[in-house]
Amino acid sequence: MFVYPKNYDVIVCGAGHAGVEAALAASRMGCQTLLLTINIDTIGQMSCNPAIGGLAKGHLAREIDALGGEMGKATDMTGLQFRMLNTKKGPSVWAPRAQCDKKAYQFRLKWVCERQENLDIKQGQVARLLHEGNEIKGIQTTLDVQYIGKTVIITTGTFLRGLMHIGKNQQAGGRAGEAAAMNLSDSLREIGLELGRLKTGTPPRLNRRSLDLSKTEVQPGDEPVPYFTYWKDDLFHVEHSGINPMDFGHSAGKYLPGSILDRINGQLPCYITFTTDETARVIRENLHKSPMYSGVIEGIGPRYCPSIEDKIVKFPDKATHQIFLEPEGISTEEIYVNGFSTCLPFDVQHELVKTIVGCEKAEILRPAYAVEYDFAFPTQLDPSLETKVCRNLYCAGQINGTSGYEEAGAQGLVAGINAARRAQGKEPVVLRRDQAYIGVLIDDLVTKGTTEPYRMFTSRAEYRLLLRQDNADMRLSQIGYDIGLLPSRNYRKFAEKQQTIQQELIRLDNTRTGSITLTQLLRRPETRYSDLPLAKPDLPEGAAEQIEIAVKYSGYIERQEQEIGKFKSMEDKQIPDWLDYNTVPSLRKEARLKLQQIRPRTLGQASRISGVSPADVSIVMVWMKRGPQSSSLPDTEILTSDSGGIPGDSGSCSAA
Repeated sequence: MFVYPKNYDVIVCGAGHAGVEAALAASRMGCQTLLLTINIDTIGQMSCNPAIGGLAKGHLAREIDALGGEMGKATDMTGLQFRMLNTKKGPSVWAPRAQCDKKAYQFRLKWVCERQENLDIKQGQVARLLHEGNEIKGIQTTLDVQYIGKTVIITTGTFLRGLMHIGKNQQAGGRAGEAAAMNLSDSLREIGLELGRLKTGTPPRLNRRSLDLSKTEVQPGDEPVPYFTYWKDDLFHVEHSGINPMDFGHSAGKYLPGSILDRINGQLPCYITFTTDETARVIRENLHKSPMYSGVIEGIGPRYCPSIEDKIVKFPDKATHQIFLEPEGISTEEIYVNGFSTCLPFDVQHELVKTIVGCEKAEILRPAYAVEYDFAFPTQLDPSLETKVCRNLYCAGQINGTSGYEEAGAQGLVAGINAARRAQGKEPVVLRRDQAYIGVLIDDLVTKGTTEPYRMFTSRAEYRLLLRQDNADMRLSQIGYDIGLLPSRNYRKFAEKQQTIQQELIRLDNTRTGSITLTQLLRRPETRYSDLPLAKPDLPEGAAEQIEIAVKYSGYIERQEQEIGKFKSMEDKQIPDWLDYNTVPSLRKEARLKLQQIRPRTLGQASRISGVSPADVSIVMVWMKRGPQSSSLPDTEILTSDSGGIPGDSGSCSAA
């Protein structure tokens, strides 16, 4: 046994999207951090679609960036096509999306991590956790190397006892060509975590040269480019790019210097196509060969990213299904077949891809496969993402039951922040549901739990008009700066933009054109800020858009802010640690079990637990007011209603 001679503040196990954000956050906050990965060459690997953003996911990516994370910058430097989705709808659901060069994205994140101060990278596989009682002390690798640390973050993705399926063929692994982590699950169970099993899948990759793209619909990118990061100034410096200086300047300043768009002087198109009747026939004739339908796969798959088999079975009346053909990079002919994941045998896949319009002569470079893996039920976590059963142990990413790079990155960032703060003796940072989609994501996981891969949607957020992708900096950059994650140079830019927006809103209110103010004129649907008389052309980037939205949607925004006021009244009511739900009379059995299991921090969180009624929350509130001594009082002195109500109460509660 070899004990590594350096002790760490934070140890991060796994270097996917959660692990990278966790390690960078902790090290940038001044903590000595170790990033341990099975393969250093796959840091930041895009295992499935090489795309960042999309509906609600784009919001998460921009929130990561606003706090001081890396995902937005990596996307802007390596994206080969950018689009703003949902622009025909209201601004709350606008969402940026970028198709990335998967190798460039991976290499950039590896480069960033290698250069990060306070961050060590080591190649190795975790065999077990080192702990004393219910407190983590470090980790031990399969090479019998022990790393000692104050905190540990587990970000194992799909690698926990990962098992890949292609028809009847099975192979242990978390990703094609990479070994699974077979020992760590036992160690997690040993400390008291309950594990389940989930499944996800990926489609085949095709050789672009074998496709007839003239039969498809071209989908170009948007101009001007809807970038992700708020801090583009950082990317105009060669030392911040990781790009060979010879690759700069090919777009004459139109795109970020050294970015993929700059190198190719433009955006690559994606292509829209469709399945056919023949697709459905081949699947129906071979459905018995699918490990999903033959009962071989135990894990539950993602509801909102179904396989092509699921689409054919669950929507039998639908004649065709839309498919997107998306390039995986500027230096490869690989095409990602978005919407066509499957785990059918290779011979069936060979026949199946040829039924897609434009793919009649398609050649498969990589077959599709499904992978099932262990995860930890996320209700076993606090909102800080620390496990309840083991102090100083944090979990982030797919181990918590989520799907997607953005969901993983968001959790990794929060886990990294809170592990660093624990090592520094500070209180955790918990984002509320009214502050960020990250807050919605984590609250959903730790309060409601999940038994299937969780995907973020705008519909999950009650206050989505306030949680827009355009104002993530206004919501979160102050927090990022206060905790020591967002650099001063970025904070100054944010503060200037914030002040400019506030001053301009006041000016519009106080400036008249004829009989109306500029604010009243801007409220007209057809009027843009640039149409106003005396509009300022030199506003900071994004300021005009935020001013427009603030004015045009002011009534709706004020209403949501009032709702948040009611929400905060419940969120501010902390449930004391002394409260034992087993001693609270008149709670329904289901509510008692759920409250005891999840241990909500506030009455607001308690009200969102499935199976806990407003009447149950009211009972808890009364018990809290009685104080710790109430545990010695007889039941009849507290409450008399066996159904869980309060005498004289209608059973309603003002919980948000």
